[in-house]
Amino acid sequence: MLSHKQIWSAIDTLAEHNGMSVSALARRAGLDPTSFNRSKRLSSDGRQRWPSTESISRILEATGCTISDFANLAGTGASPKRQAVPLLGFAQAGDGGYFDDGGFPTGHGWDVVDMPATASRQAYALQVQGESMLPLYRNGDTLIVDPEARVRRGDRVVARTRDGEIMAKILRRNGPELVELASLNPDHADRHFTVSEIDWIARIVWASQ
Repeated sequence: MLSHKQIWSAIDTLAEHNGMSVSALARRAGLDPTSFNRSKRLSSDGRQRWPSTESISRILEATGCTISDFANLAGTGASPKRQAVPLLGFAQAGDGGYFDDGGFPTGHGWDVVDMPATASRQAYALQVQGESMLPLYRNGDTLIVDPEARVRRGDRVVARTRDGEIMAKILRRNGPELVELASLNPDHADRHFTVSEIDWIARIVWASQ
């Protein structure tokens, strides 16, 4: 059985392995930035406070960490296993020849980055360029995209149109005729496409600064 100290230590280590403070990790998961502060770990009378299962689930989703990896962090503090994935920028991704019809990377000679081994072998990395994805993703952040991951409403996704435009959005609707994509940045408009205009949509499974 995992102790109070081990659970909180795992959260600290997960944030560290992703190059973030615990406050940044909470923000990345859509939580209150103070959710994991040390002051929140004990009540005023000294009783132990535990993180909620929902908050743990959300930080796992935000970082691409599996339950088994998190348990490993709690038990040993060891880093999750990692794998190398190909990396390119959004501008490159919009050009032809980098992906097949299913959104899988093709060719050789890509730069590579390491990530926790939680995605499929078809996963790849896109480096954020510009400020259009604020406040969730900043210029220089790396997004891990997995074409084999199931895409559901509300997921953060990368979509590519048949015209070569590539964008990171939130999937609002993926119907038989219409695709609706909500912008991450409130200063940018939401987008609507017919299914025939979309080349592929793939889920963002991990993000790193």
